[in-house]
Amino acid sequence: MSDLPFTLDQLRILKAIAQEGSFKRAADSLYVSQPAVSLQVQNLERQLDVPLFDRGGRRAQLTEAGHLLLNYGDKILSLCQETCRAIEDLQNLQGGTLIVGASQTTGTYLLPKMIGLFRQKYPEVAVQLHVHSTRRTAWSVSNGQVDLAIIGGEIPTELGESLETVPYAEDELALILPISHPFAKLETIQKEDLYKLQFIALDSQSTIRKVIDQVLARCDIDTRRFKFEMELNSIEAIKNAVQSGLGAAFVSTSAIAKELQMGVLHRTPIEGVVVKRTLWLIFNPNRYRSKAAEAFSREILPQFANPGWTQDMLKISQMNLVINDILDIATPNASDAS
Repeated sequence: MSDLPFTLDQLRILKAIAQEGSFKRAADSLYVSQPAVSLQVQNLERQLDVPLFDRGGRRAQLTEAGHLLLNYGDKILSLCQETCRAIEDLQNLQGGTLIVGASQTTGTYLLPKMIGLFRQKYPEVAVQLHVHSTRRTAWSVSNGQVDLAIIGGEIPTELGESLETVPYAEDELALILPISHPFAKLETIQKEDLYKLQFIALDSQSTIRKVIDQVLARCDIDTRRFKFEMELNSIEAIKNAVQSGLGAAFVSTSAIAKELQMGVLHRTPIEGVVVKRTLWLIFNPNRYRSKAAEAFSREILPQFANPGWTQDMLKISQMNLVINDILDIATPNASDAS
């Protein structure tokens, strides 16, 4: 077999340029000089005998060949990382890395607690938490950049076959009011009372806002009739605005535990209505599953899960046994190699 016309370093440089949009920023992100980056790209183009970038504009734009190489390069680099992590696993949780993904609410309020418990048991394992939109998180799990994730939104349909999706927990959405609001003195309010309130919400295009609207709609609450006082860009900003008396909001109960305990927000029940959404655990059953990920799934996830989680975990464990058996068969032991 002839030598490959590219190196892993060249693939890393190509990926950095595509992400950063310029040769200079890519060089800075990789801690190398810009001339070194330019030289590597020139060598790569010469070896492949195709241009990889359109050099006419101010921003580095990939050509069709550049996009093709980047697509395969991402897969190659992902497999390299997966290989390194599999080798690290030989140390039996005395090292290695666990990478967990989450959508915004779960990543901000749920996962830090879970990771804290895991770190107490396995302090030698490096843990990374990647918090992004549900869509981006699902793609990261699919391509092996993240071991597993807990999300609250909808999985992209094109990933349905590559991801295993398991119901994990119920996340209740609570109506919160300023403690000085007249409704805060009532034990419950009626559904129709919601349309008398001034609401504070996330941007209408945000994933979390869309999920909340969908969940409320399933409870026959028409958010199109809400009077929106303002739109903010974070749950924390919304809580502070409600606390300041600017309006009402629907937020996850996991996001307001501290404020309720301190008595700075009021949670108002709606008669006959419980607003809940399902949180999902997602993972790629066809990817290598590290011992750290196995330990996190076995020892931490059940502590925050639905009562029926045991059956779902059994299903996951059976899948992992099959995958690990396949990996063992594919990897000869020392006696086989001798």
